[in-house]
Amino acid sequence: MNPAAVKQRWTRWREGLRSRPAAEFTYRIVVGVIGTLVLAVGIVAIPYPGPGWAIVFLGLAILASEFAFAKRALRYVRARYDTVMAWFDRQHIAVKGVSAVFTGLVVLGTLWLFGVVGWSAGLVGLEQQWLKSPIGLGS
Repeated sequence: MNPAAVKQRWTRWREGLRSRPAAEFTYRIVVGVIGTLVLAVGIVAIPYPGPGWAIVFLGLAILASEFAFAKRALRYVRARYDTVMAWFDRQHIAVKGVSAVFTGLVVLGTLWLFGVVGWSAGLVGLEQQWLKSPIGLGS
């Protein structure tokens, strides 16, 4: 099926929902919950290696399909992201290195807080108290 036909079917289906207020309300609630969950996962994943920002943009796009505020937020966040990435690309290798070290420390710190470091150390026989989470997670 070609993309134009898919879009036409989707538009017809969506218009049918708009004619039924209860279905429209339910649909918007479902889109809001799913979009918010995807956005939250993306925000948590930002400092970790992988597609954190892509997940954030996906969550905002899901929300933007139904909510005007999310459409504005998506446009704003995307523009700021592009600006920061263009600035970062122009920086000296030392700035990029410091950024990589900082990101690594954030990742290591959150893994420590979540108890992953202590748990992993226990797997290889390193039972050190300072490796355990100070907030008791992962114990």
